[in-house]
Order: sequence, then C-alpha cells, then structure tokens
Amino acid sequence: MASRLPLQTLPAFCAVARLGHLRAAAEQLHLTHSAVSQQIRLLEEQLGFALFDRRGRRLVLNPAGHTLLHAAEAALAQLEAARAEAARSSAQHQAYLRLTTAPSFGQRWLLPRMGRWRERHPELGIDLHTSMHLEDLARGGFDAAVRQGRGPWRGLEAEPLIDSPRIAVGAPAAAARLGGRGLAALAEEPLLGNTALWQQWFALGGLRPAVRPVAAFNDAGLMLQAVEQGLGIALVRGLLAADALRDGRLVQLSTLALAGGDAGDGHWLVYPPGRRDAPGIAALRDWLHEELARSARELAATGSRLGA
Repeated sequence: MASRLPLQTLPAFCAVARLGHLRAAAEQLHLTHSAVSQQIRLLEEQLGFALFDRRGRRLVLNPAGHTLLHAAEAALAQLEAARAEAARSSAQHQAYLRLTTAPSFGQRWLLPRMGRWRERHPELGIDLHTSMHLEDLARGGFDAAVRQGRGPWRGLEAEPLIDSPRIAVGAPAAAARLGGRGLAALAEEPLLGNTALWQQWFALGGLRPAVRPVAAFNDAGLMLQAVEQGLGIALVRGLLAADALRDGRLVQLSTLALAGGDAGDGHWLVYPPGRRDAPGIAALRDWLHEELARSARELAATGSRLGA
C-alpha cells in the first residue's frame, strides 16, 4: 500500500526547507524546536525516504525534498485560497479583507485613511494586522500584504505601489531655529536614526560631517513621534511623514532627498498567486493607488514650506 502524505506536517516542512534550521522554523511557526523536529521525522518516516541532508545544524534539501517542496507550497497556497473563497461565499460570513503590513505604514499612513476606505467600500471591512516581521500569508490567513523592500517574495505575486525617498524633517521649533542656515547647521542638530543614511544624505549636498545620531529606532513610526516631540531631526520616508507635513506638525528641512538605502526601496502590494483579479484585492489595489497619488500631491505641496 502506498504511503500517505501527512498533510499536517507540510507547514513545518516548508518552513525548514526555506530557512534551513529547525530552530528558525520553530520561531516562525511559534512551535517548539522538538515539535518541528518530530513533524519532519514523521513526514520522512511516512514517506520512507529522507528529504534533507544534515550538515551540522543545517538541513539542506536533497533532490527528493526539492521535488516535494515545489508541490507542497503550491498545495498550501491553493488550500488557503480555497479557504478564503469559501469564507467569502458563506452567507454567515461578514466580508473582510485580511491585510498585514509594517507598523509604521499601518499607523502613519493607512489608519488615517481608513474612513475613506469605509466610505468607498462599506461592504468590505479591513482586518488589519501589523508586524515587524514578514508574515506567511497562507499560514496567517491573510489575503494580501503591503511590504517595503526590493522584492520579489517567494511564492507571492508582487506589484509596485510607490517609491518614497527619505527626506529630513524636524518639529516646527527646530525649523525655526535652523531658519535658512543651511546644511551645515543641520549637522549640529540632534540627529535620529541611521549613521550611514545620514552620511549619504549629507554627501548629496557636498558635506561630510562627523555624524553621531543621539538615538536609533527599529520602527519609523516611533522615530516620527520622537521628531514631533522635539527630540531631534530625522531622515524618513516622505510618504510616512506626509500627513504630519501637511498638518504642520513636521517641517521638511531641505530639498535633498535620498533614494535607495540598505533596506531597499518602495512599497509593494503582495498576494498569493492567482489572486490578482479577486474582487477584494482589485478594490484594494485601486484604492491604494488613488490614496498614494493624493499623498504624493500633498507631499509635493509642502515644498513651498521648506525650513532650510
């Protein structure tokens, strides 16, 4: 009798195959190291052959493992798409679009615009999840994600939304204090953020000052709050600062804008394969492009209120 494939082991198998370590896969799946190890052992025992070559603590897919991984990822994606479609078609199910994104984008840009989404699509709510980590859309039951970086992301379709260079911003009091004194004066201010990015930004203006930021943040939303509270000036994505610039809570301090950077550029809409024209994702795409274009216009309008 042919061996049966234990389907419950496939998420663990795919995670280990992608990451190459049991411990990393366990952290991603929120399981114990031993639980993931047992699932891999069960899968290989049930199949009757090995899927990985053990190289120290690393697990490397062998040819059989590569063959199974391709089919397993496709099967899990299809099952998740079917689950989501079944939920949408249920008469008792309220329509929600499950979206995951970084906290900074969710807090500083998406949340202030949710009222306009509700006016446009009262029949479709957004179940918003924010995380500093890239979520597995299939495992988390997400319909789509807005991600920042270079892409592509394995097993997902991705389409660009907007590129947003970094600009220097400060609180109104900082802008008044600087008052047209030029880039050299900015270097003397308390700087927030990444040293290398500041060096690149000043180099655009022909300066190479000794840059010593007074604080760094792993979340751009927190850094923007610190700027608004007068703790220093920062280089931030113009998109994330657009509302605060429009409302006068922040001031753009220079026309210099730094594209690129070590974290990659651009915001992307990503979703499972074959879901591009799904009604909810199509509606989200159109709305995001409309709102991002509005933000770009508002950001451009702040150029007449530069602080330096």
